Amino acid sequence: MFRTQQSRSGNDLRFSLLILPGLRRAGMVVRLLMCSVLLLALTALSGKLSEAQAAGSTAGKHRAASSGAKGRNRSVRKKAALPAKARTPARGRRRGRAAAAAAAAGATAATAAAVASPATSATAITTNTKPELLPRCGFTEASRRHIFSRGVYVLDEETNTPLFERNADTVAPIASVTKLMTAIVWLDQKSLPMANRLEVTEDDLDNLKFTHSRLNVGASLSRADMLHIALMSSENRAAAAMSRDYPGGRPAFIAAMNARAQALGMPHTHFENGTGLSPENVSTPRELAELVKAANRYQLIRNDSLDKQKIINIGRGQLQYINSNRLIRYGQVNATVQKTGFINESGHNMVLRLLVHDRRPVIVTMLGSGTADGSRLDGVRIAKWLNCSLN
Repeated sequence: MFRTQQSRSGNDLRFSLLILPGLRRAGMVVRLLMCSVLLLALTALSGKLSEAQAAGSTAGKHRAASSGAKGRNRSVRKKAALPAKARTPARGRRRGRAAAAAAAAGATAATAAAVASPATSATAITTNTKPELLPRCGFTEASRRHIFSRGVYVLDEETNTPLFERNADTVAPIASVTKLMTAIVWLDQKSLPMANRLEVTEDDLDNLKFTHSRLNVGASLSRADMLHIALMSSENRAAAAMSRDYPGGRPAFIAAMNARAQALGMPHTHFENGTGLSPENVSTPRELAELVKAANRYQLIRNDSLDKQKIINIGRGQLQYINSNRLIRYGQVNATVQKTGFINESGHNMVLRLLVHDRRPVIVTMLGSGTADGSRLDGVRIAKWLNCSLN
């Protein structure tokens, strides 16, 4: 019997060693499965709670909107119960809102019209824009520093707009630019037979600067030729003979020149003689623009000042004259009137009435260049600015 019990105990021990670990593993698997099921249940429950909260929120909004609508309805009913005088401000506000809406609609329509017609707007802008010299055309600070003339005035005659000025109101000697006024006053005589001959006398000699002339005393020229070489070649004795050939003589002629300057609106301009050899013949670049305008009204002045060369019969032979302005002589600019001038006190001067693109008049006056080439180069530079910048 003792052996039988002992064998049973041994069997139970073996059973425990074999079965118990398996049961432990099964328990762990069961616990894992239960945890998974629990997690799934919690996830499903949280989803339902979220849906419920969302539904409650939407319902709240609907209720708020409904209550707001009911509130508005009650307000409308209360307003309807008010007397007519109490409702008047509300109508005024409605009319104000209607007027504002109409104004906004009008502004929108105006904007649409502006967008729909860009060509018309561009035309209006172009029309109201004043002409100007453009940096892309070389009109820069550095380029302006290379202008040699001390006094400059550039005027767009079409719009009366100054395009560039430097010391434009500084009074300075103008030298032979004077001859434009000499020609104007001389041509204003009522009876002036241009074919009649005019003789050079000793009264026409330069006793101020003692300049030389190819016209000797005794030379006889037609009045037309005297005017021609005075303007084209700046012949001083021709200009002196013209100022002497005037009713009342040379003093009356000088008085007429100064009176004409005042009539043209040139208060700072003054003349002492008809040649420009006197340093007391003075003006400003701005006022000389008025002189150029006046000279341009005379066909003879336009033709003679722009002629490149001419052979003159002086009675005892012939003389050939050329234009003293190299810009004109070599066709570097297109102009309708020009005149140059030089004395030591003034430096080299030049005035021009240019035709930009052969049609747009621009007046250029330049005083006080140190050299003749400086004055010529100023004219070329300014002409390039104008041709590029203006239409």
